[in-house]
Amino acid sequence: MPENPDDLPQPIGEFQPIDAWQRHINELFYGLRGGRLRDYYQTFTSGDYRLAHALAADYYARAAKREKAGGVSPPPRPSPNSGEGEGGGAPRLVILQLGAGNGNLAGCFLSHLKALDKDGLVYPRVRYVLVDPSEEVLASARAHPTLADHQERVEIVRAPLDHVASIPDAFVDRMLCSEVWNELPTKLMLRKDGEVEEEYLRPNLSAARYAEIRDWSAFVRAFHARDLAALRAAPPFLEDIVWERDYRKTDWAAVPYRKTITEFLKEVDDRVLVPINLDACATMKEAKRVLARDAIGLSAFDAGAADRKVLNDPEKPCYGTFGGQYSFMVNFPLLEAVARHVGARAVTLEPQREFVGRTLGTNVITLMDLLATHPRGATLKGWEQDRLILETVHALNETYSSPYRHRFEFPLRSDIPEQDRQTMQALLTSLKPDGVPDTVAYLTEDEVLGALSQLETLGFDREAVHLAFRIPPQPVDYQHFSFLP
Repeated sequence: MPENPDDLPQPIGEFQPIDAWQRHINELFYGLRGGRLRDYYQTFTSGDYRLAHALAADYYARAAKREKAGGVSPPPRPSPNSGEGEGGGAPRLVILQLGAGNGNLAGCFLSHLKALDKDGLVYPRVRYVLVDPSEEVLASARAHPTLADHQERVEIVRAPLDHVASIPDAFVDRMLCSEVWNELPTKLMLRKDGEVEEEYLRPNLSAARYAEIRDWSAFVRAFHARDLAALRAAPPFLEDIVWERDYRKTDWAAVPYRKTITEFLKEVDDRVLVPINLDACATMKEAKRVLARDAIGLSAFDAGAADRKVLNDPEKPCYGTFGGQYSFMVNFPLLEAVARHVGARAVTLEPQREFVGRTLGTNVITLMDLLATHPRGATLKGWEQDRLILETVHALNETYSSPYRHRFEFPLRSDIPEQDRQTMQALLTSLKPDGVPDTVAYLTEDEVLGALSQLETLGFDREAVHLAFRIPPQPVDYQHFSFLP
């Protein structure tokens, strides 16, 4: 082992396409950290309920309308790994969620669907199937208290997201994906001198972390074998991987949708990298297979670009890393083209915020959207920004009331002056359990404007807060992608 911490990083693998290493690293990430995802990032469904309620309201309205109109329903087959549907042999309504998350989306969806379905047209027939390749993630979802209330309706399936073999063809009524596509294997491609090239990566471990590994050969073997038990015994390493990059001609024999991709790249400038979300395309193909003929269809929510001009920008953020995990921007124009290629109907794309607001009948913004309007927010120190977040949540909790109990998880940083730390800890402790659940929670216009006087005392500008509900989507923003089979 090197004694000098300035020694070069040590290779732990060879060059491979970026999607191959993304698959490998993300499998390690979920295996090692799947039960602690909120330590690394938050999603719109990990703590908040409003996207789940919007999906439930949308599903109930469409399914009930179809039922009352006497339309064709999905065939009366048994649900995978379960018996026939109850209700005198009435057809099951199978809802398939790809990517289990922590179970909050499924739990809140089912709770709201049950509350809406006062006549028992839909909820008693629902079978909600949660699919994820990670046992650690599924265990976390299985333990979610809200989901436990619907245990008899829920089925847990460990399977790859691009092919759920236990689900028969034309069997599913609704398919949901929330912040899944950006984590699925994605290539980065560009045109160069008339050829299509893609990004290759080689992983190296930082010299400082390398020095802490007692048995280097055993560590490398465990890394390649994805031996989670052995890797848990090693020092944490995912954030300490240093990636080398290279660009090589694409081997089209291993890439589907060649014509669609090459036609798309013709509209992108030379040498501009573009994300090609191949496994997201695979989930759409799977959706086309499993969705019933008259199904309510697919809804997927993720962060990405809806405008080809954004994709043509060489400075766009193609991906980010969170806890060592790769997360890619979704190329929605390409996915629209692939969806039509596989025969999907009624392919639509809209801002996620618009879907939530339209379905729930109110304008919404997130807590982060609101905080972004503060005139001094960007000039505050990190711990001062944290204090502003807690003060803002405290003010909003006067008008915000969730139907669920969820503690606002907010670890205090170490650089806070002691007196301020005590004040912030007291403020954090005082937050009510049915208040704003996290920093990405959706807030209604009534909730924000009802707390406007208190927000003004914190330095928020009244006009800027009003304008926050009218601002257009960002170039890279969360979108709702949907289609019918």
